[in-house]
Amino acid sequence: MKFCEYTVHTTTEGSELVADIMWRYTNYGVAISDIKDVIALQQNKVMYWDYIDEQVLAERGDVLVKAFVPMDEVDKTLPLIREDLEELERNSRGFVVLGTLETSRREVEGDDWIEIWRKHFRPIHLGSIVVCPEWIEYTKEPHEEVVKLDSNMAFGTGEHETTSMCVKLLQEYLTPESVCIDVGCGSGILGISAVKLGAKLAYLTDIDYVAVESAKHNAEINGVSDKVVVAHSNLLDNAQIKGDIMLANITAEILVGLAPSIPKNLKKGGTLILSGIIESRLQMVIDAFTSQNLKLDKRIKEGEWLALSFKA
Repeated sequence: MKFCEYTVHTTTEGSELVADIMWRYTNYGVAISDIKDVIALQQNKVMYWDYIDEQVLAERGDVLVKAFVPMDEVDKTLPLIREDLEELERNSRGFVVLGTLETSRREVEGDDWIEIWRKHFRPIHLGSIVVCPEWIEYTKEPHEEVVKLDSNMAFGTGEHETTSMCVKLLQEYLTPESVCIDVGCGSGILGISAVKLGAKLAYLTDIDYVAVESAKHNAEINGVSDKVVVAHSNLLDNAQIKGDIMLANITAEILVGLAPSIPKNLKKGGTLILSGIIESRLQMVIDAFTSQNLKLDKRIKEGEWLALSFKA
């Protein structure tokens, strides 16, 4: 089977936003190639990278986001990706630097792209959680918990500041009796991490059917299916489900839209953890949630991104 490797040139700040767009249109893989990761791979010697010309990438300062699309879907899919990129550029003007958003494409064989894509991944350390592709053998340290993700994971190659901050804050508030709710769970990293760290139960929701199936599968390969419930839901249609901790790692605009709905599923005295926020949208998010009688407890920053925790 032949695939089109469709590449977008962007920035570190814009890479996950571009990757999110690409995941709307392919189930065959999206990868983020950042020069920071090339340097880390060379230093750690965890695996090798012979796919990208590091010198060219360093000179341009680009981050490359690549989607793999079956050739028989190219004529339909690529124009849709381009339209969404143009909309992202309009909506982000003055807030997020996206770079050139220049695109390129090439045809690759199925076996070739699988190997290419897999070379983009390495174990990612998020506090005591290590996120690891299931095809990589990793020997954990005594203080670590490993979250394995399948090859269809909606997760790139960088340190993923938004996810990292969620996991770090989660470790501060989690207790063995905690019921955790993850809104917009993606491949299930946060909910699975919560259970690995000792939570009693994790309830995950997402509007994307592919993400829901991915999260279920990843819960299975981590041996935590008995403590992870995954629902195909816009939010939490069941107001009877209450969490001690709620997590939402989404863009600021979506967080603000969810603000009136989220507190109904948060226990009194519970903690809400939000991530995916850039500086220019910070106050907007704070105002939206403090207006719901939630008290800002902490704020942390990594790179261009911020995360917040609120107490009910």
